[in-house]
Amino acid sequence: MKDAAKGFGYLREGIGLIRQSGLRRYVAVPLLVSTLVFSAAIYFGIHWLGVLLDWLLGYLPGWLNWLRYLLWPLFALTGVLVVFYTFSIITNLIAAPFNGLLAEAVEKHLTGQPLAEVGGWQALLKDVIPSILSELRKLLYFALRAVPLAVLFLIPGINLAAPFAWALFSAWMLAIEYADYPMGNHWLHFTAQRERLRGRRLLSYGFGGGSLLLTMIPVVNFIAMPASVAGATAMWVREFRESE
Repeated sequence: MKDAAKGFGYLREGIGLIRQSGLRRYVAVPLLVSTLVFSAAIYFGIHWLGVLLDWLLGYLPGWLNWLRYLLWPLFALTGVLVVFYTFSIITNLIAAPFNGLLAEAVEKHLTGQPLAEVGGWQALLKDVIPSILSELRKLLYFALRAVPLAVLFLIPGINLAAPFAWALFSAWMLAIEYADYPMGNHWLHFTAQRERLRGRRLLSYGFGGGSLLLTMIPVVNFIAMPASVAGATAMWVREFRESE
């Protein structure tokens, strides 16, 4: 569990890093994207999540109405996890090229060594298509695993454990999502990235769990994406870079 705590600590470090004067300009676009998209997520949650849950629970027979008090919090937690994780995917898809620049700047800040392979702002347009393709590859990886996991919510009894399984899956996916930016800057392909993260699974879950927690807190989740990119870069520098 020491590795899990260390992974969570990198997210805290990421929050501090994005406040550094030399890095703030790289945070501007990811922060703007996060603010707009998560504002939409909060609006959706407030206006529609309650309606959806009431509709689902409306199928309970009258003599089981007492179960509403047990199932509503469970369904609400599931809804929050799904809604905010889905919107997190959207924010990363939109801001992917800028997140790569942020990861580059953070790594340079931490190591004092510029990345020869990455060209900075002048390379942004060239990197747009590869960045979006990388996001789509991660989205496919997510979809192939999320669909079977979603079936658990439909199986009576097992569906009580489904939110916890979804939370673990989301933590793993967020670790993959954000580690891609610093690792991708070093030309590590998607399979190699996953192998390294699997080699430090508890570290990855700790980091991804912290990112998921930050994502689920309204308003605070505006900084979730840039803080996670910065934290994942710090984790790369200290835990994975030596094995490159």
